[in-house]
Amino acid sequence: MSEERLPTRDEIEIGQVLSALSDPNRRQVVQDLLAEPEGTERTCTSFQLPVTKATSTYHFRVLRQAGLTYDLSYGNRRGVSLRRADVDARFPGLLDAIAGAKAVEDAPAS
Repeated sequence: MSEERLPTRDEIEIGQVLSALSDPNRRQVVQDLLAEPEGTERTCTSFQLPVTKATSTYHFRVLRQAGLTYDLSYGNRRGVSLRRADVDARFPGLLDAIAGAKAVEDAPAS
C-alpha cells in the first residue's frame, strides 16, 4: 500500500480547504485541534464523531487531502494533527476565524 502524498504548503488550495470545512463534522475536528496546544496529536477515535467508522475515515481523508491535517499511523492506531503553521502561512487569519466561529456557535443566544 503506497503512502498518499500530502499537498505542500504552496499546493494547499482555498477551495479545497473551504469545501473540507463546510461539513460540520470536519469543522468540529479542526476546531477541537485548534483548542489544543500547537502540535497536539489526537487519535481519530478521540473526536467521537457521530458517524460510522467508514464515514469517519472519509472525513479524515478529506481533511488530509485539503492540507488541513497530517495523519500519523501507528500500526493499528491512527493519529491526526493540525497543519496549523502551513495553513496560517498560506491563508493568514483563516484558522483564527474558524476558532472564532466556534465561540460564536457555542455562545448562548440573546
